[in-house]
Amino acid sequence: MTAPQPQGVPQRVYVSFSADVNPTTSEALLAACAQIANAGIPELYLLLSTPGGSVMHGMNVYNVLRGMPFKLITHNVGNVDSIGNVIFLAGQERYACANATFMFHGVAAGLAPNQLRMEQKDLRERLDSVEHDNARIAAIIKARTTFTDAAEVEALFLEAKTKNPDYAKTKGIIHDIREVQIPAGAPVQQLVFQR
Repeated sequence: MTAPQPQGVPQRVYVSFSADVNPTTSEALLAACAQIANAGIPELYLLLSTPGGSVMHGMNVYNVLRGMPFKLITHNVGNVDSIGNVIFLAGQERYACANATFMFHGVAAGLAPNQLRMEQKDLRERLDSVEHDNARIAAIIKARTTFTDAAEVEALFLEAKTKNPDYAKTKGIIHDIREVQIPAGAPVQQLVFQR
């Protein structure tokens, strides 16, 4: 039996996140989530569209979302790509609009500005980092979907193709294909970032 909600506290809050995953955007999303948790709201409905971005920040968002005291529902409302898939998979319930897409690929390592050369130890360090990030992401995908083994997820990374909601449903990435329906008067928060 669930405890009754205090008067004036909504059952569900909708948060729209449409941005790259970087320090600024991930901190803003987590701040909004903290406010929702502190208000005692039992459900967060996250409307998500992202081209991905920083693996470190995406993993942080995933882990914090999984620990929040509210039920998390994620809904792909456009494109969920790269590390955005990890954030999306934090949802206990997951949906996608019929025209949404998902794109998975392996982790890439960038070069520091003005870095013209790399020694063997630098290359090993970069490769080790990429391999560990790929393994962490693959473990989450395996744990939160119906992918059966690491080789299947690795093949998905190497393929680096965009997938539709039908594919996502067959692989347990989403539970269903449905359009967003926000009830009149429901609280909606749009996270807005300078570009």
